[in-house]
Amino acid sequence: MGYACPVCDVEQADAEHLANHLAITASLGREDHRAWLEEHAPDWSDCSPEELGEIVGQYAPDIDTPEFESPSHGHDHGRPGGLEEGLARQSRQPGRGDQLGGRSGRGGMSAEAESALEEARELTRQMQEPTEAGEGGEASDDETGAAETTDGDTAADDDGPSERETGN
Repeated sequence: MGYACPVCDVEQADAEHLANHLAITASLGREDHRAWLEEHAPDWSDCSPEELGEIVGQYAPDIDTPEFESPSHGHDHGRPGGLEEGLARQSRQPGRGDQLGGRSGRGGMSAEAESALEEARELTRQMQEPTEAGEGGEASDDETGAAETTDGDTAADDDGPSERETGN
């Protein structure tokens, strides 16, 4: 016998699984699950999964869950699987943060990601270098995209007649 989530009707194997579902879903920002917990178990964030399971199990509808009836119901409580295993694996890998003073990173990057990151660093460095024409950080005409025309004016000045041409 299992439980259906009183908020979203998802099936859970037992009260402890239901407690975990409600608490994790509420913690991830689902306001409907948070509101239900606040109403039925106001101290839910201070409870262990077992304690919260005892509370939420009183309010959740019982359901027949034959796939959960066996003691082995799809995962081992001693070892994480799926998302949790992936996160744990990433946290054990050396990351870029290890090179920056010992902070742990998010895990190793693929060669393609590392190459893209290096290219971005180089482009950023080039953008931040002072230009040869103006050490104050002013961009030259080549960098601003203003090209000279055949009459000596820049393309940016070709919007209309200049003061020289109109006599103003």
